[in-house]
Amino acid sequence: MICSPSLISTARNRKLFSALALCLLCSLSSLPARAELRVSMAEALKAAVKRPSPAYSPIAKQMRVAGDVEVEVSITKAGDVDNVKVLSGNALLTATVVKTVKDWKFTPFASEAITQLKFTFKPE
Repeated sequence: MICSPSLISTARNRKLFSALALCLLCSLSSLPARAELRVSMAEALKAAVKRPSPAYSPIAKQMRVAGDVEVEVSITKAGDVDNVKVLSGNALLTATVVKTVKDWKFTPFASEAITQLKFTFKPE
């Protein structure tokens, strides 16, 4: 069987196209699923239109538990809190922080946003 030059060229083009498509697919799969805007704590506090303070739980207060609680907050485009993830803090303090921050409202951002917030608890 004799192959014409056009058939060889077409086969090479198909292999090249397949290789390029595979490279593109691998590159795209490493990108994040959605673009998120990182917002500083100062910017987030300015953008918060509703931000009740977390209560000092009676048990933590009685036990004189003090310290910082740090959380990562995911904010939707509309300004609602989507998720709160505890980064650090005493378990007696973190529950009230998570519950309270879920009720926060922000002015809408250009896209979904993520910020870190820090709360300090001191026994009186």
